[in-house]
Amino acid sequence: MSSRKKLGLGLGAVALVAGAGIGVSGIASAATTPTPTPSASASADANTDHPDRGHKGGRHGHGGGVRASELAAKLGVDEAKVTEALKSFREANKPATRPAEGEKPDREAMEAALAKSLAESLGLEESKVTSAIEELRAEERSERAAALKSRLDKAVTDGKLTQAEADAVTKAVEQGVIGGGGR
Repeated sequence: MSSRKKLGLGLGAVALVAGAGIGVSGIASAATTPTPTPSASASADANTDHPDRGHKGGRHGHGGGVRASELAAKLGVDEAKVTEALKSFREANKPATRPAEGEKPDREAMEAALAKSLAESLGLEESKVTSAIEELRAEERSERAAALKSRLDKAVTDGKLTQAEADAVTKAVEQGVIGGGGR
């Protein structure tokens, strides 16, 4: 096989995996955007754990926002109170119009506002709420990275990718070039 065909096949494989990474990116994007989007409303209703969510891609995955049950456990407060506080925050911060194509809200500012609002609603120190949210985000990133690694390992085992291609995709995700790793 000519080197040109090999290069084309390699790039095609990387593009295929990049497409899978974009699915992971959708999850990551949803996990890092606590604005009222379809994922936010899904997470506002996420009072129960849904083990089948999260690895289906799109913006309705497990990482769709702060999960009331997990945050309540981290903070040591009643889940119903956290659910109500999240709902109130989302309603108060619902944008009047959808953002323009390609425009994203300031994630850090929204998370800071979320932590402040939750702290006030729950009668907790803001730093405690911020730490709990950061821990949950780190856990979600770790889970996504493990899922991606598993998928890439399977692709290598199945002969769909070489180990070098899988490593390149992993590096691209970790560096924020594709997908939602980066942070």
